[in-house]
Amino acid sequence: MSPEIDVLVLGGAGVDTVVHVPELPLPFADSYMIRPGIQTRAGQTGDFLALGLHALGLRVHHLDLLGDDVEGGLVRALHAEHGIPLTAIPQPAGTKRAVNLVDPLGRRLSLYDDTRSAPDDRLPEPLVRELAAVSRHAHVSITHPCASALPALRESGVTLSTDLHDWDGVNPYHEPFAHAGDVVFLSAARLADPEAVLRRIAERGRASVVVATAGADGAHLLADDVLHHVPAAAPPAPVVDSNGAGDAFAAGFLHAWLAGESPLRAAHHGAVAGAHACTVPSTTHAPITRGQLLQRVG
Repeated sequence: MSPEIDVLVLGGAGVDTVVHVPELPLPFADSYMIRPGIQTRAGQTGDFLALGLHALGLRVHHLDLLGDDVEGGLVRALHAEHGIPLTAIPQPAGTKRAVNLVDPLGRRLSLYDDTRSAPDDRLPEPLVRELAAVSRHAHVSITHPCASALPALRESGVTLSTDLHDWDGVNPYHEPFAHAGDVVFLSAARLADPEAVLRRIAERGRASVVVATAGADGAHLLADDVLHHVPAAAPPAPVVDSNGAGDAFAAGFLHAWLAGESPLRAAHHGAVAGAHACTVPSTTHAPITRGQLLQRVG
């Protein structure tokens, strides 16, 4: 039986409030007048990845915990608008949310509400197994409680990817994700020695590909024990917001990798998708399409 889902996305559903600030770090002041305004919209890492993969023509299913609240309604509406199947497990603590401060250069500082989950929260294992059984690949967000789903996913036989975001290479919370993924993404922002961290992930875990994105400096790619530098792609328009660029990179990479492209070629696809995301205000949802990606990759 052929898979019904190309990519099963676990976790990372939530709502952001985007605040444009004159600079980062933001100097202390009694008040600021904010333009172009303050806007709350659905979309965190899992949502953006699901949107990005869907725009590239892949069949996506998103699974996470959501509250019965206004924020959960925004997430459900976003998926319905784009035709992306969403299975939402009730979350009594409410939907995950964050405040993103964005400066004129497009740099972002995220403030996450850490009260929207409980230690014993779980994604139902029978449901995880059921969805994995009809999926080609699963991408696991590092949001709680996705770590508990990793053993069932590994037993299902699907390939796994994850994004460690701005991991420092030390925090033990990220290690189960880092060691379970076949493809591991992370940001190089907090890594003093990216190559050492990439090699440690590959040596201690299952990853055949590890990618550390570095913004305008491109990305570091470890594949087949060889470290490559992937140049940044030129943005097709002025850079306005880096929010979602890492998720776009992962979507572009996975689209190419699942189609049989080499890791180096897939990373080039990721770079093009990430550059596109930087030109899109984070208050909107306009991921790169398959046609745009293939045209710009060349």
